[in-house]
Amino acid sequence: MHMNRRRKLWWMATGLGMACLLAFSLAAQQSTSLTISGQQGTAKVVQVQGHNYVDIDGLARLTNGTISFKGEQIVLTMPVATAPSSPGAQPSGLSKEFLAAGVEAMARVREWHSALRTAIERGVPLTTGWLDAYQEQAQQGLNMASVAISTDSDKRAYQVMVNALNLMKSLNDKYVQLNRSLIYFAPDSLQSDPLDQRIVACGHSLSAMAAVREYVDDGACQ
Repeated sequence: MHMNRRRKLWWMATGLGMACLLAFSLAAQQSTSLTISGQQGTAKVVQVQGHNYVDIDGLARLTNGTISFKGEQIVLTMPVATAPSSPGAQPSGLSKEFLAAGVEAMARVREWHSALRTAIERGVPLTTGWLDAYQEQAQQGLNMASVAISTDSDKRAYQVMVNALNLMKSLNDKYVQLNRSLIYFAPDSLQSDPLDQRIVACGHSLSAMAAVREYVDDGACQ
């Protein structure tokens, strides 16, 4: 009788101890969740005796990361973050489209300049208006470049190209007027003409600008 009673008390004590241990375990562990600003979803977090433990699988899903194993280590690889672009920000430098159109426009200006130089050297009359076609082609090229503008550098470079076209027009008009007025000028007049020298320097400046794909104003086209 005493034996059965002791056994009964032992089982009751054991059950009570297990219940207390379970209650302590449940009290020590509290389940919460982790969220990351800008990310959708949550990861499970368990608090054990004041310490937070995050579910590694849930964290990987939350951050779009991947889990791999290296020996006894668990490796969590996070995606590389990219810096957000500022609203309204424009790319710097000369755009590809504008650069191509600008090179074509300046090539037409050079053709115009070459035609004028050849005519002066050979004594070809300049008053018949045949040079107007070269001017029109150069202006059309400049118009095409204006449509391709997309960056601030494009805008500034375009203004330099406008200056180059205006310089060439001034040179053209100067010699057409001299020819119309029957004023003699030597076949090699352009070699010592300050205006022509400015045009040549401006062309070199634009070529250098195109080479580095950046707007650089050295004042040559002013």
